[in-house]
Amino acid sequence: MSVSQGKILVIRGGAIGDFVLTLPALAALRRQFPRTHLEVLGYPHIAGLALAAGTVNEVRSIEAGALAGFFARNGNLATHLMDYFSGFDLIISYLFDPDLIFQTNVRRCSRAQFIAGPHRPDEAGDLHATETFLKPLERLAIFEADPVPHLEVSRAPEAALLPGRWLAVHPGSGSERKNWPEGHWVELLRHVVTTTEFNLLLAGGEAERGRLERLERMLPSARIRLMQGLPLPELAGWLAACRAFIGHDSGISHLAAAVDLPALILWGDTVEKVWRPRARQLTVLRCSDGLAGLSVPVVIRHVEALLQAV
Repeated sequence: MSVSQGKILVIRGGAIGDFVLTLPALAALRRQFPRTHLEVLGYPHIAGLALAAGTVNEVRSIEAGALAGFFARNGNLATHLMDYFSGFDLIISYLFDPDLIFQTNVRRCSRAQFIAGPHRPDEAGDLHATETFLKPLERLAIFEADPVPHLEVSRAPEAALLPGRWLAVHPGSGSERKNWPEGHWVELLRHVVTTTEFNLLLAGGEAERGRLERLERMLPSARIRLMQGLPLPELAGWLAACRAFIGHDSGISHLAAAVDLPALILWGDTVEKVWRPRARQLTVLRCSDGLAGLSVPVVIRHVEALLQAV
């Protein structure tokens, strides 16, 4: 059976940003093989973004305990997973598999064409992460695919009931070193609510619960809506209902860019040419002295310019 008539499996672990940066590869596969069953083996709470957007047909969890055998040399392979992998005509894996153990075990039970992609981009290279994740598809004669992640999502219906215009803010990230000082955020957000008509949508996950709750207490309750721990497809719908976004180098910033939200990103020491979110209207703001050296007045000027443009 040819790939165009059969089934494709993309295996993708990683965090939110890693998955969003792999969306162009999924979109390119969907365009090349529009009638093919396209499935993701990954973390459902993240890969569900592609399912909600209609890019893939199905998502299966990579966290199944029985998969452990596939990561052991000459591992004991679960029968139901052997049957699962044998049902695909093409398997593209972005797993970290330096010794090809996973690939070898999959080949023991599947005749699928197997393409191994990088689990991370080379930060010493010149390619942006999205281009790195697209590179393996050249083996399928897929060239010059759009490298910008796009998520076509419907705006959250409840957002239509909220008065005024909304600015989405994600004041956290997966690492404290990527975060602008919390006191600076307080000054910035107080400035926004006192000098503009914008209301604030504070977004974040469980890891940022304390930070979000402290910021919420320091701001007028009527101007704040806390969006914490929402399913990512639902959060994407809320972001799409906002006018602009401010955040750090984080997965939520990549998500905001993918729903085409004009954004200002406060950047730390990550390699920008590789990891910068890709969007039509996005400004990266950084300081040679690090994030702590990025002053509140400088950020305010850029925020005001952003809000005037939207």
